[in-house]
Amino acid sequence: MFRRREAVPFSFVAESDRFRSNVTPPPTARATVSELLGRSLVGLTVVAGLVGSLLLGLPALDAEQSAGHDKQSTASQGR
Repeated sequence: MFRRREAVPFSFVAESDRFRSNVTPPPTARATVSELLGRSLVGLTVVAGLVGSLLLGLPALDAEQSAGHDKQSTASQGR
C-alpha cells in the first residue's frame, strides 16, 4: 500500500521561516545602448518585412485581375 513518509524534525520546520529570505537575488542588469539599438533594428526589420509582403501581395489578391484570365493574348489575335 502506501509507505509512510519519514517524519520531519520539528526544529527544522520551525527554523524554515528564517532561511526563506536569506539570499537576495542579484540586481537586474540594465540594457546597454547598443543592445537597445540592436533590438529596435530587429523590430523595424520584422515590421518592414511584414509591410513589404503585404504591399507586394495585395495586387495578387485583387478580384478584378483574377477575372482577366479569360482574355486571349495579343499574339493569338492575328490568327
